[in-house]
Amino acid sequence: MSTNNLPPMVKGLPLLGNFFDILRDPFEFLSRTTPKFGDVVRIRVGPIVFVLVSHPTDVEYVLRGNHRNFIKDKGTRTLLSQVLGQGLVTSEGELWRRQRRLAQPAFQLDQIQKYSTVMVEFTRRMLDEWKAGQTRNVHADMMKLTLEIVAQTLFTASVGDKAARVGAALEALMRYWAGPGGMFWWFKYVPLPSTIRFLRAIRELDAVIFETVAQRRAGGAGPEDLLGRFLNARDEDGSRMSDKQLRDEMVTLLLAGHETTAVALTFCFYLLALHPEADARLAAELDEVLGGELPTVEHLPRLRYTEWVVKEAMRLYPPVPNVGREAIADCEIGGYHIPKGSQIAVVQWITHRDRRWFGEDAEKFRPERWDHDLAKQLPRCAYYPFVDGPRVCIGMHFAMMEAILILATVASRYRLELAPGQTLKILPSVTLRPKGGIHMILHERMKTSGPASLPSESRDRELSKR
Repeated sequence: MSTNNLPPMVKGLPLLGNFFDILRDPFEFLSRTTPKFGDVVRIRVGPIVFVLVSHPTDVEYVLRGNHRNFIKDKGTRTLLSQVLGQGLVTSEGELWRRQRRLAQPAFQLDQIQKYSTVMVEFTRRMLDEWKAGQTRNVHADMMKLTLEIVAQTLFTASVGDKAARVGAALEALMRYWAGPGGMFWWFKYVPLPSTIRFLRAIRELDAVIFETVAQRRAGGAGPEDLLGRFLNARDEDGSRMSDKQLRDEMVTLLLAGHETTAVALTFCFYLLALHPEADARLAAELDEVLGGELPTVEHLPRLRYTEWVVKEAMRLYPPVPNVGREAIADCEIGGYHIPKGSQIAVVQWITHRDRRWFGEDAEKFRPERWDHDLAKQLPRCAYYPFVDGPRVCIGMHFAMMEAILILATVASRYRLELAPGQTLKILPSVTLRPKGGIHMILHERMKTSGPASLPSESRDRELSKR
């Protein structure tokens, strides 16, 4: 392979390259660009050149087949690490492997199934505050709900009483990353209001987390939750995790553990409102399977269409729309030479909407496309909302179960209609967020017979363990 055989470069402005294209509407730019140039293409944002990769075979090569040749990209290492430190998302090598081993038991299937009652109960509490006829910012509601759930399930409510402070801080961080601060590491030194809010949010998160860690350390033996596992962990020399390490892992899991699920659910409700026939089919399944009961983990195998809705929403609006890597040695991708140090972006947004894998209606919301085991028929990495390879999302099963249970709980009680004048504008940050949220009108569905909540003794027994 000749070292001159580089992927084609998209033309841009002198010095700035495609900076304004990305800042203005990255997904329109990507959707317009890649069909012209192919599955591997270069773009330039200021001084940085990115190699966009979208063919499933090439994505699999980067994330799985030759994963040892790729580390996290410079953006992750210099931008996300400003907040996440050396948590699971940003760390590499032996540190990452150690922390992953410690966290893995909390996300085993038998363990996350124990969280199901908490997920449904917290959703029921939220719905008890909703009223038919209200207009609500559903994205804000989902963010609050999923943050409370992850705090309760993974940290036994150690930060539950501080959820409002944590949520406000995380919101400020995501907004900052949606602007120039998400492109340039040095932007935090520019004394603008957004930068001041960003730095204040980091200080607020640090205050909450360090206070929580100090309380748990002082309390001695505590709950056997994920924080407890981290607190009790020992290195080979007997040393414990430092407060800084604990802080990095907690912030990472609080952010990643609620943001992506909240985004996925928001787009579920948005798409269902645009497609009343899909909403009606979902309601029919919930009526048949639940019969007026709240969902439990035992219902999950029968909530097939509900699962398809979640999968289809994540196909069209992947919560994390691209994943970054850096090549640590020369390699070849899609027949092109990729030099050492290249910044790679594997882009779910493009792959998930490709007609080669999802047909002529690839841009349409059609949950039933997942019938007949479509996932098994697709090329690997044609659909990868949770990434793939060794760094596949540790909370994948947690997130899917949570999304299905919350969707089933809400949709069995309310039909959500888009508020007049509501339009969708994407705010691309680390995740794919709706700018300004999604405002929807609540319409109560016709009730079926059956109790309105889980049996109280079962619910209380589960919550008492947390």
